[in-house]
Amino acid sequence: MQQRIAILGGGPAGYEAALVAAELGADVTVVADEGLGGNCVLWDCVPSKALIEASGSVSWVRTASDMGVHIAGVEDLDRTVVDYPRVGQSVLSLGGNQSRDIERRVANAGVRRLTGRGRLSGFHEVTVTEDDGRTQTLEVDHVLLATGSTARVLPFFEPDGERVLVGQQVYDLPEVPEHLIVVGSGATGAEFSNAFRRFGAEVTLVSSRELILPTEDPDAAQVIENVFERRGMTILRNSRAVSCERRGDEVVVGLKDGREVVGSHALFTVGQVPSSSDLGLDELGVQLGDDGGITVDQVGRTSCPWVYAAGDVTGGVMLASVAAMQGRTAMWHALGEAVQPIRWDAVAATVFTDPEVATVGLSPAEAQEAGFPVETARLDFSSNPRAKMIHGLDGFVKVHAMTGSGTVLGGVVVSTRASDLIQPLAVAVQNRLTVAQLAQTLTVYPSMTGSVAECARMLMVRLDPTRRFPR
Repeated sequence: MQQRIAILGGGPAGYEAALVAAELGADVTVVADEGLGGNCVLWDCVPSKALIEASGSVSWVRTASDMGVHIAGVEDLDRTVVDYPRVGQSVLSLGGNQSRDIERRVANAGVRRLTGRGRLSGFHEVTVTEDDGRTQTLEVDHVLLATGSTARVLPFFEPDGERVLVGQQVYDLPEVPEHLIVVGSGATGAEFSNAFRRFGAEVTLVSSRELILPTEDPDAAQVIENVFERRGMTILRNSRAVSCERRGDEVVVGLKDGREVVGSHALFTVGQVPSSSDLGLDELGVQLGDDGGITVDQVGRTSCPWVYAAGDVTGGVMLASVAAMQGRTAMWHALGEAVQPIRWDAVAATVFTDPEVATVGLSPAEAQEAGFPVETARLDFSSNPRAKMIHGLDGFVKVHAMTGSGTVLGGVVVSTRASDLIQPLAVAVQNRLTVAQLAQTLTVYPSMTGSVAECARMLMVRLDPTRRFPR
């Protein structure tokens, strides 16, 4: 008998789950109130990274003369040369195009698409309220809740889309802000600070910690701080925002220590909140965690056996790649396929600053906490010939391996395109390869990946001093 699947939410968890379920022969309905791809594709991951790429073009123009390419007027580059409305339109258009590609792919797979909002309304039952106000009830065998998250709004600020902003609102500005105050120094705050500083805005980054990017490798965070300050950004460390007020064309952010920061705009990047309300969870006893995320087991099942959840709505690690795998895993399990739970010790992630910060696997502290003796090697890119060619000397490679076996437990890459360079380390962690296997894999010369292999070679010798390989 054909299994009936309803998926509430069309982000990476939802549409990837729909594709898997359709491939396995299920009758699949996706309910979403915006284009497929969700917030990730329409407003967040795709547009924000496209914005960062656009800001990078300004940096390349500024460094062109160092490579012997002379462009008239480069010395006069500032924020006024950036046609920001066109930039914003371009990146949102890119997100829209990507969403339509996903829509076509899902439709071609035979998935039914309903535009609106759905909620659990009874035993094996979902009620959908469509955009035109009509409602319909679906009888289902399994439901996947993949409704994502929304930007956290603290009590003391109210986004207005003009001068007090959250991430989704930065694309509609009429010009590059004269002075942007960014509150929150995690990945999103660092990324937007990086982009707008490269566009020529004065940027003040308000960080509640001693070091920005508090969840990243401290050495990596220090490199990014140094680069930011070298480019003229102001970082206010150990500073917590407690108020925000518009005064005409200015925004004033008050700090806990009594200081005030005055700018033309303020952008708050203080986290995401799981979108778990109004889903009918109480009626079926679906449990929530302390953060408001839906509690799931290793394959995505909730406390109600026929209800699964995946992605940001579960809280925890809010990454598009993780959400997509959670969605796939849930459907494989629901439809009777053999499935391997997600290995949280093998997740790769990137902060898209310049340089980028990419990580995979366990940090040394996490490895030691798990009972694994660990050794780390670090190699800076300052001697890498490819890094010299692309003016990418800021950054390094770190490899973490288990003492004794040499099994790669994790790694860090800080570099231009670190999001690509982390892949060899991700493969090593996922497949439990050793540093010797990583070191003895041929790499292209000249390339940035050569430093990954060289760092592994350094660690290989350190773990077994009796082995000596030519450098």
